[in-house]
Amino acid sequence: METTLIILKPDAVQRGLMGRIISRFEEKGLQIVGCKLMQITQELAAQHYKDHVNKPFYAGLVRFMTSSPVLVMAIRGNGAIAICRGMMGATFGSKAAAGTIRGDFGVSNSFNLIHGSDGPDAATRELGLFFKSGEVLDFQRASEAWIYDMSGGKAE
Repeated sequence: METTLIILKPDAVQRGLMGRIISRFEEKGLQIVGCKLMQITQELAAQHYKDHVNKPFYAGLVRFMTSSPVLVMAIRGNGAIAICRGMMGATFGSKAAAGTIRGDFGVSNSFNLIHGSDGPDAATRELGLFFKSGEVLDFQRASEAWIYDMSGGKAE
């Protein structure tokens, strides 16, 4: 099972889309194991986006991400990183396919509603930035046997 970081960005929060987006992840069978509404500080945004510091969009991105509260989630599931990224859709809402979060709710190339870790190393680093020890929980869901075929000894 993988755990990934998902951030519902200021535009998703301000537009009242949190519940609809969370529902998509839960309906897919993914497990929310950490969740909090927070205001990202300049320092945290700088840490999170450190790989983009020299890019022309960096200042605007930090300004946007610190402009309003965000909802950060730790989401777990078999292949959660790839599944979440597929559900998010292409980076730019104008190019995202219908049926994806960005494709269904976004048209902007700047305000793209959601962030998801792009791989296991990024997920570990990003989860550590946004969640303290003990804030990402490990618990069994009663529905787990109805989400994953475990007959082969591991989740399929």
